[in-house]
Parts: sequence; structure tokens; C-alpha cells
Amino acid sequence: MSLPYFQVDAFTSRVFGGNPAGVCPLDAWLPDATLQSIAAENNLSETAFFVGRDGRYELRWFTPTVEVDLCGHATLASAFIVFHELGFTGDRVSFQTKIGELGASRDADRIVLDFPAWPAKRHAEVPANLAEALGWLPRELYKTRDFLAVFSSEEEILSLRPEPTLLAKLDCLGVICTAPGTDSDFVSRFFAPGAGIIEDPVTGSAHSTLIPYWSARLGKKQLFARQLSQRGGELFCEDRGERVGIGGKARLYSRAQLEIA
Repeated sequence: MSLPYFQVDAFTSRVFGGNPAGVCPLDAWLPDATLQSIAAENNLSETAFFVGRDGRYELRWFTPTVEVDLCGHATLASAFIVFHELGFTGDRVSFQTKIGELGASRDADRIVLDFPAWPAKRHAEVPANLAEALGWLPRELYKTRDFLAVFSSEEEILSLRPEPTLLAKLDCLGVICTAPGTDSDFVSRFFAPGAGIIEDPVTGSAHSTLIPYWSARLGKKQLFARQLSQRGGELFCEDRGERVGIGGKARLYSRAQLEIA
């Protein structure tokens, strides 16, 4: 069985930047074990699979080790493939997922994701194992699906050298580390070794938590963000109350066929 396969660099205007995602359009769902094996073989932070047509799709995401409930960059990559490779001429696609409907719209040379907002709740104390895992004590700590660790400066974010083994033991999917940016409203890094991702290059889903936090702190609805991984990423953000807009560019890296026995 041959399957079409694309690799897209998301949240970037250049190939070799942003976050690479695998995208597999399917005619019908394959067994979960097969989907997980494809994602493991690709060994990217996420591989997206979708089934549907005419701008309405069921969408799922897999890391090399687990299926996840929300992924931003692979959703952006999937929308890019629908818009640019599958002949869809509309301006908006709808993705049905395990957490509900997600939208993706064209906006000039960007694609804007419509995602749920996940405001974080203040965590009274920083667990000792979190500070040990990060190697640095955050000034504030919050919690949603992930820990949100707030630092004072971009330099502190860049200096983090977390311990993956310790991070994997924390009660969360991942840890978002954030601070004010020097040429952006805020910066971040994201670590999720427990899900097979030591450091994610650009994490759209983390911005479901980051946008409400920074919008309230800065008093702004429109925000520009950078993720400070080695590859780097740029995100154009909007606080929409119960939803957030997460915009970015994408570039196609490869087209291929997967041969599945």
C-alpha cells in the first residue's frame, strides 16, 4: 500500500526553520498501531494524519511514542497541504479532532489557526523537582495540560539546559518556559521528553496557554512571539477570549510515497 506523505516546516518563512511536521492524507483510517509506527519511523515531533475532503477533515497527531490531544504546527502543516497540494480553493478548512473543531484560514502568506484558549492557573509553589529539572528557578509557575514557567528575561530562556530524565517524571505533558522578548512580545521554549520530544522546535498548542497569559499581562490582544529553539519560529497571535488565533507561515520540504506492507 502506498500513501502520500509530505514534510512541511511550520511557523517559518524558510526551509530548515520552524518545526518540521509529517503530513499523511488518508482515504480511510488505518489501525492505530500502524499510525504510531509511521510516526515513530518518521521520528519528527509530530506526524499528522487526516481523512476527509472539500475542506472538512478528521485530524489526529502522533509523536514518535504517543498520540497527543492537540498540536499546532502539524495542524498548520496539514492546512498548508490542503491549500497548496490537494487542490482546495477555499479560504478556510475545518478539522474535527478529539478536543473539538479547529479552524485554519488563509491570511495572505500566512495560515491562521483557530484554537481553544487554555488559561493557566497559578501554582502556589514551584516543586523542587521542577526547579531541579530545569536547572533554574522560575519567578512564577502556572499549570494547564503543561507547566508554564515564567522567567524574567530572554537571556534566561536561552540559558536553560534542562535535564530530560527529570522532566519526564513531572505530572504534565510538557513544560513551557517563557519570558518577555527583546524584539517580540514574548519568547518561549517547550520541553516534553515524556512524550518523546526533548525540545520541540515550535509549539503551537503551547500558545493556547501563552496567549491568554501574555495578553492579560501586557494588555494587548495582538501579540508577536518567538520560540527560541535551535531552528526558531515566529507566531502571530491573537487573544479571542475563549479562543486564540495562532498565525504563521509554512514551507514544503518534501513530497514522498510511504510503502506500507
